[in-house]
Amino acid sequence: MKALVFQEPGQTAWQDVPDPGVTDAGDAIIRVDAVTICGTDLHIIKGDVPEVTPGRVLGHEAVGEVMEVGGDVRTVRPGDRVLVSCIAACGRCRFCRENRYGQCRGGGGWVLGHLIDGTQAEYVRVPFADLSVHPLPSAVDSYDAVLLADIFPTAYEVGVLNGQVQPGDTVVVVGAGPIGLATIATARLYTPGRIIAVDLADSRLAAARSLGADATVNAAEGPEPLVEDLTEGLGADVVVEAVGVPESFEMCTRMVRPGGRVANIGVHGKPAALHLEDLWIKDVTITTGLVDTYSTPLLLRMMAAGKLPSSSLVTHRFELGQMEEAYEVFSRAAATGALKVVLGGPQHTAVTLPIQPPEEP
Repeated sequence: MKALVFQEPGQTAWQDVPDPGVTDAGDAIIRVDAVTICGTDLHIIKGDVPEVTPGRVLGHEAVGEVMEVGGDVRTVRPGDRVLVSCIAACGRCRFCRENRYGQCRGGGGWVLGHLIDGTQAEYVRVPFADLSVHPLPSAVDSYDAVLLADIFPTAYEVGVLNGQVQPGDTVVVVGAGPIGLATIATARLYTPGRIIAVDLADSRLAAARSLGADATVNAAEGPEPLVEDLTEGLGADVVVEAVGVPESFEMCTRMVRPGGRVANIGVHGKPAALHLEDLWIKDVTITTGLVDTYSTPLLLRMMAAGKLPSSSLVTHRFELGQMEEAYEVFSRAAATGALKVVLGGPQHTAVTLPIQPPEEP
C-alpha cells in the first residue's frame, strides 16, 4: 500500500509500505476513506516530537471501513464505516478507568502516527478497536466526521472544558487555525458574553467571524489593548492558546484577568517563559492537556443533529494520492487560506472551498 512516511526532520515521502495486519486480538484493520492533516503533523516534521522515528507512517485522524478485526473485538465488524479516534484506549489501566484515555498506560494514548504507524495511508491498524473506533451513522458525511477524530474533541475538552467557559465570559482564542476555530464553535455552546479571535492571517480571522467570533484582531497589531478596552481593563475570563509557540503563550498570560484561566492547547516544541513573578498574585489557573476523546460520542451525536459547523472548516479536498501536495497547501496556510485539508479516495476531486466572511450589517 501507499503511505506518507516520516524520513527525518524536514523530509517525508509518499511511498510503498507493507500492508498492516492484525497483530493483537483487539486490533481492527481499517481501509482509509477520508484522512486529514493536523498541525501536530507539521510539528513532527519540524522535529518537535522526537519520539517519532524515521520510517513511521504519519497521521492520527481518519474515517474508513473495517476490513478485518481480531478475535476480541465486539463493537465493530467488517463492513462497518467508522471514525478512527486520534487516541487509543486499553480500557483497563487506571487512567482509562478515569476516562483519561490520553494518558493510557496499557499501550494506548496518542500512538497512531506517533509510536505506531498512522492513518495517512491506504490502510491502518487500530489497536483496542472497541474503544478507539466509533461506528458512524449514515447521515454523517465522512468529510465531516473526520473532524471528530481530533480537532473537535481537542478544542472542546482541552480548550472549552479545561478553561471552564461560562455564560457571560469574555473568551480570547489565540490562534484561528482548525483547533482555534473549533474552540470558537464549541465555546459558543456555553453562551459566553463575547469571543475574541487573534491570529496573524486575515483569512483565518474572517473564518473566525463566520464561526461566531464577536471581535477579531491581528496578532501583529497587539491584541492586549482591544482586550483591555472590551473588559474595562480587567482582562479576559478565559484565554485559549491554540498556536504552540512561546510568544503566543506569554501573550495569553498577559491578557487573562485576576482569577481567570489560561487553557493551553498548542503543541510546544520550545520552552515558554512562565512569569510567575507577575502571575502568582493574580490567582491565575493554567491548564495543559492531551485530548482524552471521552467527548467523541457526545460530539458525534451533535454532528448528526447538525449542531456543529463541521463542513465550514474544510477548505481543501484532495485525492489520497495527493498527500504531498496537500501537505504543501496546509503548511502554507497563510498564503493558501487552508484551514482543514481532507483527503479521500479517487472518487473525490481536489477542490478549494473558501470560507466566506459574514456580510457587513
